[in-house]
Amino acid sequence: MSSFPTSPEELTAQWLTDKLGYKVESFDIEALGEGGGLLGLVTRLHLNANEGPKTLIAKFPTKTEENRAVATVYDMYRREYRFYTQVAPNVPLRAPACYHAEFNPENSDFVLLLEDLQGFTLGDQVTGCTADEAHQVIQSIASLHRNTWQPDHITDIKQHDMPYQRDGMIGGFQVGWPVVKTDFTDVLEAAITPQQIALLDTMPDQINRLLDTMHDGPLVIGHGDVRLDNIFFAKDSNALVDYQAVSKAAPEHDLAYFVTQSLGDDVRNAEDWVAVYHQHLTSEGIDYPLESSRERYRYCALYLVCYAVIIAGTLDQANARGRKLAETLLGNSLRSLAELDAFELLTE
Repeated sequence: MSSFPTSPEELTAQWLTDKLGYKVESFDIEALGEGGGLLGLVTRLHLNANEGPKTLIAKFPTKTEENRAVATVYDMYRREYRFYTQVAPNVPLRAPACYHAEFNPENSDFVLLLEDLQGFTLGDQVTGCTADEAHQVIQSIASLHRNTWQPDHITDIKQHDMPYQRDGMIGGFQVGWPVVKTDFTDVLEAAITPQQIALLDTMPDQINRLLDTMHDGPLVIGHGDVRLDNIFFAKDSNALVDYQAVSKAAPEHDLAYFVTQSLGDDVRNAEDWVAVYHQHLTSEGIDYPLESSRERYRYCALYLVCYAVIIAGTLDQANARGRKLAETLLGNSLRSLAELDAFELLTE
């Protein structure tokens, strides 16, 4: 039993008053559906109060037992809590303001009261974004990384390559890849060669090596899930949401995930995005060779095809948008790897 609300039904005006620091007379709850990959319950609160914002976002654990188990195994709720309480106050990244956060380490219950990003428009991984928007996002993640370079002092946030992550990627790829080869044949054949498909057959045996190589060098605090469906855009600005995958990771992890799976071919090929990112990253004196960044980017891009395979091959594409999302991120990822000659990394 937690000492704070763990669902919208448990919220009270008195609790909100106590935590927000001003009188909340009453409130209405607007369901926004499941968020964070169906791993968190997200609602909008409409507040009747004489001060403060008129609306805010309240986030709780999912009510679906199977999804709750996944979130617990991967420590997702604790990760987001740690980001908002340990990282966000100390970095210039535009994220929703956190008005209150609580977490119960005994059962992973949590509650977050967050800024409602009014005036922003949520990105769409299916439709992609413009080059100008890509510049905004890359500048944002470079700022996060620059300001969390070598975060050894943040001991509560773990590295991405934890045993549960390794096992999850290996097992997920083993389940998803045969489905992808059967159900997404047209996407595979349009993007890569039969020889490259055969190399991907070996991925489960190589994931540990890829992760070792990715983490052999300076690390940063990474968002872990930088995709357009987690990015809100406003004029000349953007805000990242959903921090359930935060970890210590290679700087290029966030960059590769965004560029290789969220950018359409025309935008992806419009710029040298690694060089753009590197310039922002090193703009305040960080000593980090561009060629090192390029090589780690290739390894990250190759490893992250596992995400596309698992999403396409294991999750339920229950509607047309879900199917199109799977086709889009899978196709983007595979074409990116071919452009990077990244498949050769599986022959080492």
